[in-house]
Amino acid sequence: MTVPFRICFVCTGNICRSPMAESVFRSRLAEDGLDGLVEVDSAGTGGWHEGDGADPRTVAVLRAGGYETAHTARQFHPSWFDRLDLVIALDAGHLRALRRLAPTPQDAAKVRLLRSYAAEATDKGVDQAHDLDVPDPYYGDFAGFEECLEMVEAASDGLLTAVRTAVTARTVIPARAPDHDDDRRPAPGPAHPQEKESA
Repeated sequence: MTVPFRICFVCTGNICRSPMAESVFRSRLAEDGLDGLVEVDSAGTGGWHEGDGADPRTVAVLRAGGYETAHTARQFHPSWFDRLDLVIALDAGHLRALRRLAPTPQDAAKVRLLRSYAAEATDKGVDQAHDLDVPDPYYGDFAGFEECLEMVEAASDGLLTAVRTAVTARTVIPARAPDHDDDRRPAPGPAHPQEKESA
């Protein structure tokens, strides 16, 4: 059985940006036929909203875009790094916080900015913080949530390409059953002496 590729989107309270990213990317995976091979969830760097649903404005823009809206907020825990393949930060502050939480350098390397996958980020480094932020819409008006959704959608296309490549690379291709003619081939002789020494 193939182990799923696991992704967690992370923002501050897990009620605005990260549930938006989770919902959009889950839809992209389903459209691409990868939903059975990739698991997606989201969390916040803080636990202020644990147990709450997404912000009503997030729900509204997702619903308008045709995305699912069911969500329960939770806080990210460092122990999750062990089971995750990618941890996607929504802004530079989350990126730094998550890398500080990472138990090992290998875990820290799993943390990426969502907009680093957007087409316009091609010439920018992953740590060029504020150029690649999805800005927090919480204290603004509804238009800010719509802008966030547009940024998330644009970056999700590039992320999907990267995830598809990663999933393809780790999927085991079953060995081909031998043809009838293969059964009649002579068994290989003893290994060459030099091969034995190098084994």
